[in-house]
Amino acid sequence: MRNTWAIAKKELTVYLTTPLAWVVFTAMGFITSLFFMALLLSFKQVHEAVRQVPGGWAQLPPDYQAFRNLTDGVVVNLWGVVLVVTLFVAPFLSMRLLAEERRQKTFELLMTTPTRPIEIVLGKYLGGLGIVVCTLGVTIIFPLILALIGHGESGSSLEWSTVLLGYGGLLLWGAANMAIGLFISSLTESQMVSALVSFAIAMGWMLVKSLAPAAEEPARSILNYLSFDSQLQNMLKGVLDLRPLVFFSSIIVLFLMLTHRSVEAQRWT
Repeated sequence: MRNTWAIAKKELTVYLTTPLAWVVFTAMGFITSLFFMALLLSFKQVHEAVRQVPGGWAQLPPDYQAFRNLTDGVVVNLWGVVLVVTLFVAPFLSMRLLAEERRQKTFELLMTTPTRPIEIVLGKYLGGLGIVVCTLGVTIIFPLILALIGHGESGSSLEWSTVLLGYGGLLLWGAANMAIGLFISSLTESQMVSALVSFAIAMGWMLVKSLAPAAEEPARSILNYLSFDSQLQNMLKGVLDLRPLVFFSSIIVLFLMLTHRSVEAQRWT
């Protein structure tokens, strides 16, 4: 495990000392802050509408009910935005992990060291996972702001259990995308090809749910099960559900195994 941690530390250091990670941090912070401000504005407008309508919340459409509190009206909706942004940034975070080693011809040198392929794969993945955690960590500032200065319908504070479960779901999604990106990165020397293919896979995964209504059983149930949106829906709303943990852990293990086979195959070529 010492070699694994050494590789992970090296990868994380490389990320944090190159512009790519900071560009991603900035993009994540900028995009999510725009949506955060828009959600706060919507929250304010809904509460102003409630004060002007006789009967209050009972007279408003169901879509407005989520805005009764800051957790559901702002944070839960914000996590949905972060989910989509992660779809775009994860491929660019994972693209360099092994593709760069091959492009710079250091992959062969790495293979001649006493480090085993599984240690290389796990080390690279943990380094990539660390930068995913840092990227998603940028968004924690928004619930903290709401906790300090925000108030819901009755002045109640944020439901931190809902906030943290949603954040855990985002980490599962980011970790799965990093595993997919690592595998694609092991197949090519081009970082851009790696990023584009990883993005295409993640985008296809996102579109799986849209195919379900037109399918017949049992294909419909299978497509709904494979949809990451269906898997994460409960966690993003603050409902404890172990199924996403099992599902995404299986995806991660599968792609790490595929990456290990890919690295091993290249070791003997």
